[in-house]
Amino acid sequence: MVELVKAGKSYAPDVSALCDISCRINRGEMFFLTGMSGAGKTTLLRLLCRMETLSSGYIEVGGQDLARLSRSELQGLRRRIGFAYQDFKLLPDRTVAENIALAMEVVYKRPAVIRNRIQDLLVRLRLEHKRDQTAGGLSRGEQQRVAIARAVANSPEIILADEPTGNLDAESTKLVMDIFRQLQRGGTTIIIATHDTALFANGNCRVMELRYGHAIALHEARPDEASAPPPDLDGPAREYHA
Repeated sequence: MVELVKAGKSYAPDVSALCDISCRINRGEMFFLTGMSGAGKTTLLRLLCRMETLSSGYIEVGGQDLARLSRSELQGLRRRIGFAYQDFKLLPDRTVAENIALAMEVVYKRPAVIRNRIQDLLVRLRLEHKRDQTAGGLSRGEQQRVAIARAVANSPEIILADEPTGNLDAESTKLVMDIFRQLQRGGTTIIIATHDTALFANGNCRVMELRYGHAIALHEARPDEASAPPPDLDGPAREYHA
C-alpha cells in the first residue's frame, strides 16, 4: 500500500529534514511515527500525499509512483486519503457539520449519506451538541475532534494523522482511537505521527522512531493474530536504483 525507498527531503540552503527513509506499510496496518519535535514526522506525512515533494528516493502509494502523478491523478489519490492536521485547518466561520461535510461533498456523496455520516461521527465523538456551532468558537480539543471526523468521513483507504490526540484528554483519545481501529479492521491503512507513547504501548503496531530526520529504529509488532491487519495485496516490494 505505501512504500518508501531511501526517501529524503532537504531545504535550501543545507537543511536535511529527512534522510534515507525506507519502509513498507501494508494495507490495513496501523503504523506509528514517533520522535521529538523537529524529527521529521510531519514532513514524512506531507510527502506521502505530495504536499511536499521528494528531494531523493522513491515513494509509492497504492501502486502509484508519487513523483510521476499528473495533477488529475494526484487529485484522485488525495480523495482516497484522509489527513488530520496538527493545526486542524478548519473553516472558522463554518459550522461543525459544514466542516465535516466538505470532505464528502468533494467526492459528490448524496446529501442523505452526508447527513447520516455526520450524525454518526458527532455522536461517536460526543460532539452532537456542537453540530451547528461555528468551528472558530470551539475549544482546541473540540476542534481536534472535528478535524478527525472530517479526515475519516469518507472512510478513506489511507489516513494520515498528525498528533491526532495532542489536545485530547484520555476519554476523547479513546473515542478517536476506537474509530481508527474500526477503520483499520475494514482495511484502512492508518499512519499516525505522535509523541504519545501510550497509543502504541500494547506493542500490536509497528513504530518507526525518527531523530533529526533519520529513522533510528523500527520496532516490530508483537505477534497477535487477533489484531493482525488484512493480508497485503500490493505484491512484492520494489527495488530502487539511484
